[in-house]
Amino acid sequence: MLVAVRVRGRTGIKGDISDTLDMLRLTRINHAVLVPETPSFMGMLRKAKDYITWGEIDPETLEQILEKRAMLPGREKVTPDYLKTTEYQSAQKLAQALLEEKIHLEEVGIKPVFRLHPPRKGYKDSKKAFNEGGTLGYRGEEINTLIKRMV
Repeated sequence: MLVAVRVRGRTGIKGDISDTLDMLRLTRINHAVLVPETPSFMGMLRKAKDYITWGEIDPETLEQILEKRAMLPGREKVTPDYLKTTEYQSAQKLAQALLEEKIHLEEVGIKPVFRLHPPRKGYKDSKKAFNEGGTLGYRGEEINTLIKRMV
């Protein structure tokens, strides 16, 4: 399971890249979504690489996102009491099921987009690729440190 985070805004963006970001549900800066590792999604991520960053999410980071930033319809936070009403009794079990791709967030009633804070101490360089010392593009396991700074 991958997580993608929008880093840059809409100014000066080409139409096909804008459409790709809309299909990924990354409509605003600092929004994050969970994405399966399928060829079609990988193509979408590569197409939008100049506006997003992505990588493999680990269970503890996903659990932290679910506890602190997950929302229900009607702008209500996901509480431990709500999670007990689902078949997954805790955020830890839900995170594990999501990583194994047994379930989608919508099936549990949680919105698929996580609205994160800007990262503490900021982005390095929002116009350079990660392998060049910037923020954009594929970053592998390092996405977890960025997300922990944003939660």
